[in-house]
Amino acid sequence: MKILHTVESYLPARHGMAEVVRQLSEGLAARGHDVTVATSEDDHRDLDTLNGVSIRSFPISGNAIRGTKGPAEEYVQFVQQEKFDLFTCFAAQQWATDLLLPHLSSLPARKVFVPTGFSALHDPAYQAYFEKMPDWLREFDANVFLSDTYQDATFAQKHGVKNTILIPNGASHEEFGPMPKPFLKKKRGIGIRTKLILHVGTFTGEKGHHEAIQIFLNARIKNATLLFVGQNPAKITKILGRRRRYLELPKQYLLSGKKILSRSLSREDTVQAFKEADLFLFPSRVECSPIVLFEAAAAGTPFLSTEVGNAREIAEWTGGGQIIPTEFRDTRGYADIDAASRQLEELLRNKTLREEMGTSARAAWQQRFTWEKITDRYERLYLALLANKPLDTV
Repeated sequence: MKILHTVESYLPARHGMAEVVRQLSEGLAARGHDVTVATSEDDHRDLDTLNGVSIRSFPISGNAIRGTKGPAEEYVQFVQQEKFDLFTCFAAQQWATDLLLPHLSSLPARKVFVPTGFSALHDPAYQAYFEKMPDWLREFDANVFLSDTYQDATFAQKHGVKNTILIPNGASHEEFGPMPKPFLKKKRGIGIRTKLILHVGTFTGEKGHHEAIQIFLNARIKNATLLFVGQNPAKITKILGRRRRYLELPKQYLLSGKKILSRSLSREDTVQAFKEADLFLFPSRVECSPIVLFEAAAAGTPFLSTEVGNAREIAEWTGGGQIIPTEFRDTRGYADIDAASRQLEELLRNKTLREEMGTSARAAWQQRFTWEKITDRYERLYLALLANKPLDTV
């Protein structure tokens, strides 16, 4: 198959959607398919082919509501003229999808849409955009939802859109399959008997860093380290304010034995952190289908998460997570700090329960949520569309 994947940003960018498209594109290319990714230009990208995937970069930015900058017509003509068998648009509300929406009926290839959440669904500025969305969804040959329960899927259900299929996210077997001997605690100066609580996420203000600190400091636990992994780790110092002693003083001077670390780690060390952590703490405010929860499951590490995106589904699918009582305000979820602190206490004190959750989660990941198995689902979908088979046969 000659396949096009469109996404706002791609390697070397490393975030959730870029990682999803990378895994699928490289996986399909490895199976002999001709895969191209259309994406934004990146000053740090100096290759037009990477791991078997062709990359076509465009100096375009923006979306349908904010407006776009750059050669929009060149991009649309590229999609129209390159004779792809099939193309997939990843994520709404960004130029790589929005510029194609008015042209769907004139595009000859099979068309797939992966909405990834409709994050602006309740934003008044996007009202006209989402009034048109049901018709756009029907013009695609298939709409792939990462969840049966998140707002993009329920939006489609509400408007009677039938051409839908559920294919979740996953985690890499190449990264999470091997379980090497622990090395990260020693490398980062964390005591071997110290409970390690992990949070992975960019410091945007929406990923629950502030809440994680509150939960950690409120919990009646001792000899524990909260490790934040993400870009711009200095922001944690600002968040801590007068409590920055937990960063700056050696932990032996703190009666509780609590310590907070904030680091920008290599991918290898980040994966190892998942594997060595006793618990993954993720009180994020807004998500669609967070890959980090699948990665915690793959590492056999239980997670504690707010009920954002389809976190509850992932907990049920894997048996590896507990959900924090969550209050929603302006479409964002806020953790009940006291309840989460008690959950954290109970999980850290119950090693047997953590081990049972971790074993269940890793087994579920191996059976259903490796990127290899997710790529299988996309490949079957693409082949079915090209063979004019109904979606319920995929």
